[in-house]
Amino acid sequence: MSTYRAFEVTGARKFALVERELREPPLGHVRLRVEACGVCHSDVLAVEGMRPDPSSPAVPGHEVVGVIDAVGPGVTTWHVGERVGVGFLGGHCGVCEYCRRGDFVNCTDQPQTGGDVDGGYAESMIARASGLVRIPEGIGSIDAAPLLCAGLTVFSALRQIEYAPGALVAVQGIGGLGHLGVQYASKLGYRVAAIARGTDKAELAKRLGADHYIDSSAEDAGARLRELGGAAAIVATAASGASMSPLVSGLATRGRMVVVGAAMDPIEVQTTELIFGTRTLAGSLTGSSIDNEDSLRFAEARDVRPMTEVMPLAQAPEAYERMMSGAARFRVVLNVAA
Repeated sequence: MSTYRAFEVTGARKFALVERELREPPLGHVRLRVEACGVCHSDVLAVEGMRPDPSSPAVPGHEVVGVIDAVGPGVTTWHVGERVGVGFLGGHCGVCEYCRRGDFVNCTDQPQTGGDVDGGYAESMIARASGLVRIPEGIGSIDAAPLLCAGLTVFSALRQIEYAPGALVAVQGIGGLGHLGVQYASKLGYRVAAIARGTDKAELAKRLGADHYIDSSAEDAGARLRELGGAAAIVATAASGASMSPLVSGLATRGRMVVVGAAMDPIEVQTTELIFGTRTLAGSLTGSSIDNEDSLRFAEARDVRPMTEVMPLAQAPEAYERMMSGAARFRVVLNVAA
C-alpha cells in the first residue's frame, strides 16, 4: 500500500479522517504499521489545540504499538518485523546536557508523541529509534498500549519508594492510572490502600489487590492512613490538587507523595508536615524507553493488565469523547489493526 489513513486534528476537537502518502523513515527513525493506540487524557494537548500552532494538523496518540515495516539510515539495532511500542516521550537526543548525564526523561530535544510529532491515531507512524520499546510476546497489543504511558507512569512513581515490601502504599484515584497503580503496588509486595470518593469502587479495588479501601468523601483520608501506620508512599493519580492536599498528613516518616495526575488547581501543604518527619512531595514524569521495557516485563511476569474498552480507528473522535467523559472503565484503546 502506498497510502494510509490517519485522524488529524486542528483547532479544538476538529477531527478529520485523511488519506496520506506513506513516506520512508529519515535518519535515526523507523516506520511502524500501527496495531493499537491507547486514548490517554494527555491527548488533550493535541486535540484541544494546546500547541504553539493549533492550525497545523497533528495526529494524536502516544500509547502506540505497531510492527516495524521500514528502517531509516543509521538504525542498526531495530529490524523490520519487530513489534514495538512508543510512549509519550518520543526518544531522547543523546547529546544534550541531560542526556550526557544519563537523565533521558528530561532530554531537552525530545519530541512528545502525538503532539510535537504525529502519533498513533493512524495506520502508520514514523518514530525516533531511541524512543522504541520492545513488547514482550506474552502481552497483546491492546493490553500493551495503555501500559506504555499509564502503566509506565505509575510504575516509575512506585520505583521511587525507599521502603521495603510490606510497607503501606496508598494509591489515590482508582481510574485509568490508579487501577494500574494498585496492581503494580500489590505485585511489588506492598500493603496497598486504595483511595477514592464513594464506595462504588471498593470491591474492584480489592480485586485489583488493595488491602484497604478509603472513601475520601466519608472520612479524612490522611487521618485514616495514619491509623494504618502511615504511608511509605502515596501515588496521587486523580487530577485534583484539592483532593491531594489532605493526603500529605498521612505520610509516614520519610514518606513520599508522588504526583502523577496533572491538575489545574494547586496542592496546599503545611510546611511543618514536610519538615517534621522529613517527608517529600515530588512529581514524576513517565519514564525512558528502557524504563518502559522494565515495566512491560514486570507486567508480563506478574500479570498486570489494564481494563480496556476497545474501539476501531474509524471511531477515534468518539473514543476521545468517551475518555474525556470519565465514564470509560478504564482505558480506551483504538484497535487499528482491525
